[in-house]
Amino acid sequence: MKVVLGLGCDRHTALATVEEAIAQALATQELAHEQIVKFASIDKKQDEPAFKQLVAKYALPMQFYTAEQLAVVPVPSPSAVVLKYVGTPSVSEAAAILAASTDMSDLLVEKYKYRGADGKNATVSIAQMRKNT
Repeated sequence: MKVVLGLGCDRHTALATVEEAIAQALATQELAHEQIVKFASIDKKQDEPAFKQLVAKYALPMQFYTAEQLAVVPVPSPSAVVLKYVGTPSVSEAAAILAASTDMSDLLVEKYKYRGADGKNATVSIAQMRKNT
């Protein structure tokens, strides 16, 4: 099974925090890092240092979506706080669903939240790639 990870985080979150969030989210479904085919997030995070480092370290692509693109995706865990700050009720869930070319039925991890030693928050959502993509 191939999976896509939708990611969100506080500004200037350490790479270690993002990686630990990913490791824990994968572990909830007994998934291996090798099953990840790409990462996805909101376009406002294109310059996020941890995301740039993640892409370089694992040599995986990262797809970015606008708040408008993310906002139209039905998700199980919308957030009024996220909507207030970035203009969409979901980043990680919606990004994972869009990047995997799927819908909520293939969402394996809805919104895994992790607070790192740096005091920053990261969220990870995991969607299974559709077999025909």
